Amino acid sequence: MILNETYKLSNGTEIPKLGLGTWFIENENAAEAVKAAVKLGYRHIDTAQAYANEEGVGEGIRTCGVDRADIFVTTKLAAEIKSYKEAVASIEHSLEVMGLDYIDMMIIHSPQPWNDFRGGDYAEGNKEAWKALEEAYKAGKLRAIGVSNFKKEDLDNILSSCEIKPMVNQILAHVGNTPFELIDYTQKQGILVEAYSPIAHGEILKNSRLMEMAEKYGVSVPQLCIRYTLQLGLLPLPKTADPEHMKSNAQIDFEISGEDMDILKKMEDLKDYGEYSMFPVFSGK
Repeated sequence: MILNETYKLSNGTEIPKLGLGTWFIENENAAEAVKAAVKLGYRHIDTAQAYANEEGVGEGIRTCGVDRADIFVTTKLAAEIKSYKEAVASIEHSLEVMGLDYIDMMIIHSPQPWNDFRGGDYAEGNKEAWKALEEAYKAGKLRAIGVSNFKKEDLDNILSSCEIKPMVNQILAHVGNTPFELIDYTQKQGILVEAYSPIAHGEILKNSRLMEMAEKYGVSVPQLCIRYTLQLGLLPLPKTADPEHMKSNAQIDFEISGEDMDILKKMEDLKDYGEYSMFPVFSGK
């Protein structure tokens, strides 16, 4: 069962192969969502300072009835934080808000602030934020550190001067919008690629070709899409507060054939995110 499987990060830490994304889950609902996921067997929860639900996620982890050591929780340093001093304070704030002695992984949410996504040069700011993460890691406050939405040049900037290499790069990746060159480059650096929005924020559900292929395997379109990312060696983070969806998303014990994987890899028309195109990660700007 996928919920029992793990990847090994470059520092030897094990991370569950499937995580629960919590974007758009309100803080007051986050604890119950976490507890529902843990009850179903999830052991990997992904949040962020920007989601404004760290408090609820932390409460869910503390009260879910499973040993803290058995839960892997990730949070993200806000994209706007590009100085060492701010990053240090922000890391401490997440620990305090979540009520945890340590966080399993903390990652830089974006190489640029959201209001200047893919815009200006924040190379030095990212190095400063990275230094703060490295220090928190060495102090045992974080078990792993990484980045998100980083392109090759952003990764190279960190790799050029870091003491500790990023352990993950969390990026937008799904059928019809899979950045193969970036994935390949990242993996060659020994960095695990995590796939957020593996179901394209729901827009993918309308695709008739995917419906047809999913039917062939006797699965749902989300299950097909999550399995696709896993077969690329990625770690999918489908987001939902619905326990039924959580359960379904984890029922992916099937194999997509090589031929069908090739078809899925070549799908290039799934980049319209409808009402969600307003968000920088989907619009690219």
